Amino acid sequence: MPVDIEEFTLAFNRARDRVRGVADADVAAEQARLRALVPSDASADERRWTGELIDSLAVPSPPAKEWSELYHEAGRIHESAYPVQGTVAEQIAALEAARRKIWQIADRAGEDEAPHIRAMTRVLEHLEEELRNPTWPA
Repeated sequence: MPVDIEEFTLAFNRARDRVRGVADADVAAEQARLRALVPSDASADERRWTGELIDSLAVPSPPAKEWSELYHEAGRIHESAYPVQGTVAEQIAALEAARRKIWQIADRAGEDEAPHIRAMTRVLEHLEEELRNPTWPA
């Protein structure tokens, strides 16, 4: 009998949510519940991929990324670009200015953060494009 992929995936996601970041989580019990969902006559491939997922529950989560002050500065500029009021031209100017400042910050950031900082400009660029060429009725 094959593994019920939907049932297993749902159970795995719930188990992962119960153990991630919980110091006293009973990982072994979660793994046992998941193993019980794998039929004894499952294929070798199904036993392999379910086993890898089940084993991964015991692997500690990586520490949260520590962002630099440059990243946070870019984030504040990004946030401030949203509530801009005024004419369409003024809103576009504010978005352009924010994108330019964020790009300048990314140029000063390290290689590991620069792409993430530059990515902040994409949403602003889309907003600007929508203001220039609205796709909704006026």
